Amino acid sequence: MAMELAVVLAAIIAGARFGGIGLGVFGGLGLGVLVFVFGLEPTSPPIDVMLMIVAVIAAASCMQAAGGLDLMVRWAEKILRRNPKRITILSPLVTYTFTFVAGTGHVAYSVLPVIAEVATQTGIRPERPMAIAVIASQQAITASPISAATVALLSLLVGGGFDVTLGDILVISIPCTLIGVVTGALCSLKVGKELKDDAEYLRRLKAGELDGSYGGDKSAAGGRGALWSVVLFLAATTAIVVFGSVPGLRPTFEGSAMSMSYIIETVMLAAAALILLVTRTGGVKAAQGSVFSAGMQAVVAIFGIAWMGDTFIAGNMAEIKGSIEETVTSMPWLFGVALFVMSILLFSQAATIRALLPLGIALGISPYMLIALFPAVNGYFFIPNYPTVVAAINFDRTGTTRIGKYILNHSFMMPGMVATVTSVGLGLLMVGLLF
Repeated sequence: MAMELAVVLAAIIAGARFGGIGLGVFGGLGLGVLVFVFGLEPTSPPIDVMLMIVAVIAAASCMQAAGGLDLMVRWAEKILRRNPKRITILSPLVTYTFTFVAGTGHVAYSVLPVIAEVATQTGIRPERPMAIAVIASQQAITASPISAATVALLSLLVGGGFDVTLGDILVISIPCTLIGVVTGALCSLKVGKELKDDAEYLRRLKAGELDGSYGGDKSAAGGRGALWSVVLFLAATTAIVVFGSVPGLRPTFEGSAMSMSYIIETVMLAAAALILLVTRTGGVKAAQGSVFSAGMQAVVAIFGIAWMGDTFIAGNMAEIKGSIEETVTSMPWLFGVALFVMSILLFSQAATIRALLPLGIALGISPYMLIALFPAVNGYFFIPNYPTVVAAINFDRTGTTRIGKYILNHSFMMPGMVATVTSVGLGLLMVGLLF
């Protein structure tokens, strides 16, 4: 098993290094080695999870193409500019909301320049709102009803024979992650020196490196089409939450309610079509946006990495269970540590869930305990090379949002750890009290 594990880890590390679809294709390479060299029988690829993600991406991409995301950015900008002194608290709430609605943290790119500019103009150290805003965009993934990670979690728990609904997940994940984000924001209020005293900011100011602004085309998000795209997308998201929380509302065939995977795929594809029809937006334009690109990278990553992980775990299940079952059974929170570490390697909450959750289920961990540990998959801020982290560093032209001398002492470490630990801790507390 040791050699097979080495192959899996090598594929993960290589894929993360290449970025983009690297995780997926190197996962496929690792799978090939496990099958053709070590003789492991491949499991079924995660088709349902992939198709659900594709459907959500289609709807979100159509909304972006119709100007819906730009419209949301304009709303966010108005809120931030009207309350500049509270930007460290408001910014993470904005990025959290964006991710919650869109199901992907990559929508934060559009609002990060606004946060940096408003903070600088107000004299607030941009590192404070920028870092926690990025962390909030990650935490919201594990609270969004349509994110790839939540979809994967629900699919695996239901597939594992548990009577768990989407509502059961959201009633724990939403308040826990939201409180975790607010706690991280409060801890960020006094991070670092004040902007007027920061040496790097003063150097750049003197050198004239801070001239100009990020102001873009303010008219890009105008028109009723943009508003309709947001309304339709939100309506589809609401419908999914309702169907997921109240199984009795789903269509019934031969005595069985329609599965949530089919509900999500049908509702989101229909929403995408309606957005194109109502807003008269071209389908080609939707496929050219950043949401589609980022989403399809996630699909490829899940395809390769999850398939490889499933095959490795299934082929070595007896040995794995025998070595860690007693420890994890007595201290199930340790499984959260495993999720956190794996997310650092995979750079994907969904891929982490898809790769490790079958092991948690096989070990007999309670489904509600697994839901409480869900936010632990938000560990990819730990190494500061994830796209949203890098983007935040580049958007902060004052230089206060940075990677430290020792790499891990970067701007995102403290708010990320505070938010993640708080979210998981509250989840464990809620599970102990409610279930």
